Amino acid sequence: MNDRQLAIDINLTDLSANDWLGRLDDFCEDHGFFEQLGREHCAGFLEAGNKLLVTFENAQLVRENNLDAEPRGFAYTRHEGWSLLSLFSFKDGWFRDHHVYDFFDRLVDAGFFDQFEKMIFHGGGGGASYAAAAYSVTAPGATVIALRPQATLDAELAGWDPRYKHARKKSFNDRYGYAPEMIDAADKVFIAFDPFQRLDACHAALFRRPQVTALPCPLLGDDLDQAFDRMGIHDVIIKLAMDDMLDRRRFTRLLRARRYDPTYVRALVRRLIVTGHPRLALIVCEYMIRRGHKAFFIDKREELTPTEDIHT
Repeated sequence: MNDRQLAIDINLTDLSANDWLGRLDDFCEDHGFFEQLGREHCAGFLEAGNKLLVTFENAQLVRENNLDAEPRGFAYTRHEGWSLLSLFSFKDGWFRDHHVYDFFDRLVDAGFFDQFEKMIFHGGGGGASYAAAAYSVTAPGATVIALRPQATLDAELAGWDPRYKHARKKSFNDRYGYAPEMIDAADKVFIAFDPFQRLDACHAALFRRPQVTALPCPLLGDDLDQAFDRMGIHDVIIKLAMDDMLDRRRFTRLLRARRYDPTYVRALVRRLIVTGHPRLALIVCEYMIRRGHKAFFIDKREELTPTEDIHT
């Protein structure tokens, strides 16, 4: 299979959920395939080059947050010539569904992944990143990029995490269940998480295989997907991984872009204040004000600026 950029000319903006899905269905059928996987999931494939990006996304979040309401991988197929397999969920089901199991079983039986020389499984958080790790077992040698993945929601193994009550109704102790075990066949695994998010850090610590690289992202919160997009580093991370050039050192360099992200800097100022470093917080506020970010930082500067007592 030769690399070829796929001319993607499709408008997915300002559409209802059904119209968005229908247009995506038609386009994928023209350039690969599209398949409904039960009531809660679907999959679309675009055939281009011999590098494959596999993404897991929530359909509603794609429509609300992604540029032009496009699946994340469209840009790489359009500009890099990568093939794309996109899995979508319609609910917070964490891709725990026998229709999804059967879909990957059929791909394996057909030798689907054997035709690609390089593969990335990518998930942007929560159920998507969990699924990227869990289903990577079907494509030995793949690279996994999982942003704040949960290892499992099985009560016996992760009863200490009280979140995601709806998803806990799904079974996590059958096939493709425990994500840290499903990455055994992966070549490289990158686990990004905010160490100040205690429960996320606990899940990240369960991914202990030798090929795992932990990527701490202090104070970036529980939405690393959007944080990386704001900083303009998300695409770079994925491209570096596809070229086998991503490592902790390069990632740390990319993460320096957070100094220009107001969301991160606000979190940093709050952290400095709470930990007893008001002077440093004031310096950061002054820096951001000089860069034109006035809301929040002017108020904090006034709170942090010492006032002299006036004695008459």
